[in-house]
Amino acid sequence: MNFRTIVTLPDMPFQISYRDRLFSFGSCFSEHIGNKLAQAFFQITSSPFGILYNPASIAQCLSILQSDKIFGQSDLFFHNDLWHSALHHGDFSDPSAENCLKRINDRLTAARKVFSDTGIMLITFGTAWVYEQDGKIVGNCHKLPANRFTRRRMTIDEIVTLFEKIPVKTIFTVSPIRHWKDGAHDNQLSKSILLLAIEEICHRNSNCIYFPSYEIVLDELRDYRFYAEDMLHPNITAINYIWERFGEALFSQETRHAQTELEQLRRDMEHKPIHPETSSCRKFQTQTIRKAEELQRKYPWLTITEQTTSEG
Repeated sequence: MNFRTIVTLPDMPFQISYRDRLFSFGSCFSEHIGNKLAQAFFQITSSPFGILYNPASIAQCLSILQSDKIFGQSDLFFHNDLWHSALHHGDFSDPSAENCLKRINDRLTAARKVFSDTGIMLITFGTAWVYEQDGKIVGNCHKLPANRFTRRRMTIDEIVTLFEKIPVKTIFTVSPIRHWKDGAHDNQLSKSILLLAIEEICHRNSNCIYFPSYEIVLDELRDYRFYAEDMLHPNITAINYIWERFGEALFSQETRHAQTELEQLRRDMEHKPIHPETSSCRKFQTQTIRKAEELQRKYPWLTITEQTTSEG
């Protein structure tokens, strides 16, 4: 007997290869998949704004990334002994405005250098609920008092308008993480709006596809043993399973073969020797470097050997 329902993965009109330059935006779920791709040696850059949850903030940051804007102190505010940007995750906040801006602009400058070569974007929507301050949607409230914001839910049309003309191949997902502070019903309404908006975006734009991570967690993994202690976030077992299904849907046979070779290299690189001074350990490190050099010649579009040398 089969005691669970398996989500049927749709036929994808395009796939990911190691030759593609990837860029990821969105919620912490996109960060999990982005980390998996990076660990597997895919060429991926994460959002220079950090984790973002709502579609409007993601769209705004995409627009800034394609502009020549440089952030200044007028873009920051001071709260709880830290300088913050309303467009950035708290990882960028700092007691020094200068340090905060340096962190923001350094990441933005580095991201711009590779963004024009991006072949595939990964965008994960977390919630349709947004917070507005002075008529502008913020990416992060940074624990400011709630009475400073107006809370509202984006509409399907509003989201579609922001993303229907994306010029590059884009894989959309909806984060399976429940925003429980919104309440069970409002969370479901929010996720439904995101799903319907993505459906319409993909209908209008052949560059866009949807990967059903949300459905995989809610239907295939509908058990709290697949959640972290807060019972809201998928745990490492769930993330690893979604990663497997992601590859099943979006990796070609050639990519899978390369991934197998590179994953073995990654395990060798991450090996922590108990006795690093022994000849057997030095031999293992030499073999690892040679293996990396061989794979670098085999896959010249990747950067492997530098990582191996630094690990060794």
